Amino acid sequence: MTGEGERQEPFWPLHGIRLGTPDLELHVMTEADLEEVWQALPPDLELDPGATSYEGLGGRGNRRAVVAQGYWHAFGTWSPKGWALPFVVRREGRVIGGQWLEGPEWAADRTVDSSSWLVASSRGKGLGRQMRGAVLELAFGSLGAVAAVTSAYVENAPSLGVSRGLGYRETHTSVLEHNGRRLQHLRMEAAEWREAGHGAPVTVQGVAAAMPFFGLGAARD
Repeated sequence: MTGEGERQEPFWPLHGIRLGTPDLELHVMTEADLEEVWQALPPDLELDPGATSYEGLGGRGNRRAVVAQGYWHAFGTWSPKGWALPFVVRREGRVIGGQWLEGPEWAADRTVDSSSWLVASSRGKGLGRQMRGAVLELAFGSLGAVAAVTSAYVENAPSLGVSRGLGYRETHTSVLEHNGRRLQHLRMEAAEWREAGHGAPVTVQGVAAAMPFFGLGAARD
């Protein structure tokens, strides 16, 4: 039993991870966040094209289903061998975006990927860079990742600008089968991240209890 005034530890230790930047707070998404996330989800966000579509729900209902099932799938299939960690991004208490950090082959290569979205009113203000920088500091600092990769459509200048500004290097392009659009792929090594110093303004809390879920024996933060 938790006494009065004591902080209760989250049932799922991953939910205790908190990241902070000069303007933003990021915490691992919970079911209680889903309604706010649905309400904030921008209409121009392209969701998983392979997700199940439910006849009779309509476009908005299906988008809500994709978000909810993506959340449940992330934690329901979690493994130290490969994982996906969704964060809710808040500014002054309001949900303004979502940021995912993924280690699809984590046990094998210690490499992370990322994806994100922002509400339209929060774009062009440097917040996308802060969001990405927060999860990269978690990855390279606390989790000991050796590299980070990312990708974006070649015409998505804002996303590619964030990646280049944080130190990613372009590696190659590919074409998506489902829509024929071209992706630019980028990569950054841990040493490049540390040398650039972009993680300095980021605070990372609550990682120690979650380390076994990443296959790591002790916290590095």
